[in-house]
Amino acid sequence: MNLDQHRNRFIIDDHTMSYLDVGQGPVLLLGHSYLWNSAMWAPQIAVLSQHYRCIVPELWGHGLSSSMPARCRSLKHLAEHYLALIDHLNIDQFSILGLSVGGMWGAELTLLAPRRVKTLVMMGCFIGFEPEVSRAKYYEMLDIMTEAQSIPTSLIDQIAPLFFANGVNQDNPQLINAFKQELANISAEQIDTIARLGKIIFGRRDIMEDVEQLTLPCLIMTGTEDKPRPALEGYLMHDAIDGSEYIHIPKAGHISTLEQSDFINRQLLDFYAKHLN
Repeated sequence: MNLDQHRNRFIIDDHTMSYLDVGQGPVLLLGHSYLWNSAMWAPQIAVLSQHYRCIVPELWGHGLSSSMPARCRSLKHLAEHYLALIDHLNIDQFSILGLSVGGMWGAELTLLAPRRVKTLVMMGCFIGFEPEVSRAKYYEMLDIMTEAQSIPTSLIDQIAPLFFANGVNQDNPQLINAFKQELANISAEQIDTIARLGKIIFGRRDIMEDVEQLTLPCLIMTGTEDKPRPALEGYLMHDAIDGSEYIHIPKAGHISTLEQSDFINRQLLDFYAKHLN
């Protein structure tokens, strides 16, 4: 599937958000991971768009989206931008499918518009505070990027393995090598937004404080080898969200959509068949 033929643009505060609009049916709003873009969802879009309308915005400074508006200073602000996109498309009700930060802003958007969001899927995600040790480590990486106005090779070699299962270099070298190349290609113009967005993500509020308001059908999935978002965090969310379902994704790291796409697709089709059809 050529995703670019489904690409559109939406303007907020004179900044251009790039998004895909693929398929017809009940609407799914997909949120991708930090340092990735909409192509991370390609295997899911190919399957889900046969039954659903997939709206896939790209984070500010990622993919073909422009730099981040100055007024965007929190995940709630980010959620407001995606709600503005949904309003622009004259969509009333929709479901959210988010991985990593996509699940974080997805939870914020669900809290903003609870009567409009029908289901919430959070993959490789944690909506509590970022643990202090990892937050300090990530802030240090962001400062190095800002100083260098790029992502240095030494940092790429640290960052890339965080996104995949342990055996990725042997099992799927093309995947990690392609990601390393993407990181190396990030321009100086993108770095400021990427660093600001990173501070927003890793300095986020504790959304778990409002978790009792998440009363919609909710599916949580975590890769068994996810390094940034270990399974324990998934369990904490599952315990806190009444009626939620929790699934381990076997032999998957953070970007499970590409590492275990068939497994993910089956789980999503089953979940949506129960709750949307």
